[in-house]
Amino acid sequence: MWKNHKKRIILTTVVCLLPMVVGLLLWDRLPLEMAIHFNAANEPDNWASRGFTVLGMPAIIAALHLVCLFATAQDPKNKNLNSKMMVLMLWICPFISWLCAGMTLGYALGRVNNIGSVVSVFLGILFMVIGNYMPKCTPSYTIGIKLPWTLHDEDNWRYTHRIGGFCFTAAGLIVLVASFFGTIWLMAAALAVAVIIPVAASFLYYKKHA
Repeated sequence: MWKNHKKRIILTTVVCLLPMVVGLLLWDRLPLEMAIHFNAANEPDNWASRGFTVLGMPAIIAALHLVCLFATAQDPKNKNLNSKMMVLMLWICPFISWLCAGMTLGYALGRVNNIGSVVSVFLGILFMVIGNYMPKCTPSYTIGIKLPWTLHDEDNWRYTHRIGGFCFTAAGLIVLVASFFGTIWLMAAALAVAVIIPVAASFLYYKKHA
């Protein structure tokens, strides 16, 4: 499947690594130690060297990108992977790489302060995108709501992912709106419910049709 997408794989991997160039251009303006993790109060609670932040983080995300694509390619159920899901698989890691670079470099330069809001907006958009694609997701060992009863029953898989698509989209919208009001517990509850409801519905469907 992925043999026909070598150029796009190379392109997206390069995009994952491009934040290195931005970091190197800003090298002399960056501190020796940079914040790479923040708590719920938007306070940094973990730091790394400038070299690791600028070079190491994009490299790790690029490696994760390739590992995910390789695992997906080896999945016997993914031979007919939906083209829209393929686009999502190809571009999610490059987007995360630029998001992480934007937050770490922006915070180090004093341009980004409310990290929590940035992450919340990203999560909201991500859940809405996943929710939109989820009903189109075909049975797979690597992508989707992978439960014993969904993997062995295509009707259950489709039913679960239709509900999951609605729940993820609704949760994403709630998180996106809540991100502007700082209601972190509402965000956490919305994301938890978005996961719990499809799993519960899937199990009930399995019991009803067993």
